[in-house]
Amino acid sequence: MHGVVREGTGGGVPLLLCNGIGAHHSTWRPFVEALDARLTTIRFDAPGVGASSTSRLPLPYQAIAEIAVRLVRELDRTGQFDLLGISWGGALAQQIAFQHPRACRRLVLAATGTGSLMVPGSPRVLRHMVAPGRYRDPEYARRVAGTLYGGAVRRDPAAAAGLLTGEDRPPSRRGYLHQLLAGAGWTSLPWLPLIRQRTLVLAGTDDPIVPVVNARVMTRLLPHARLHTYDDGHLALITSATTLAPVVSQFLLEA
Repeated sequence: MHGVVREGTGGGVPLLLCNGIGAHHSTWRPFVEALDARLTTIRFDAPGVGASSTSRLPLPYQAIAEIAVRLVRELDRTGQFDLLGISWGGALAQQIAFQHPRACRRLVLAATGTGSLMVPGSPRVLRHMVAPGRYRDPEYARRVAGTLYGGAVRRDPAAAAGLLTGEDRPPSRRGYLHQLLAGAGWTSLPWLPLIRQRTLVLAGTDDPIVPVVNARVMTRLLPHARLHTYDDGHLALITSATTLAPVVSQFLLEA
């Protein structure tokens, strides 16, 4: 699996960033640039995305979690790490935190839910998620961006289209299908109370894919969680990076 490190100036634990389905590591760039310079970040391409090869068979979240932790160990020599996951990557981050409770220090969950047992978005919105067309066709991405992602993207769908269909290689169809299958039947609902890490839950009030009620449920179930909501949509971590990155930075750097 391909990873990219931005070395921070603070010398603390690194922050592993788990991306949304089909998204290349470069989509994190606005957020990483807005983070506190003291924080070291590790971005990666999931199997079948960007520079990472597609697995021969679909991998469950449990297996992808092990691969991600092994990548951290290869790229960084510290014992612990922090986690931030958005959407599909938020589910992966929950799985990593559950499987590696001593290695994961703090957890940030953005625009995500508990998997197959959650309050879903509308079928009209979710049907655009079953294929990677928005990563391949700029016009299609622009046309569906507002409906799909909500928030600021409704006013500027071209911005989201540029993020999704930039210069980087789009996900392979097989790789995208494998990511969809990773979440088939998966849920964190029964074991969320066992995640003991301090957790920041981020949620937009206009998120058509993951309604904000899911964040409220997760915050109640996680023993050491706090909720931060914002008037934006599914991609706010990227499109509103200058607003949300300081919130994440403060959470990760506080004593």
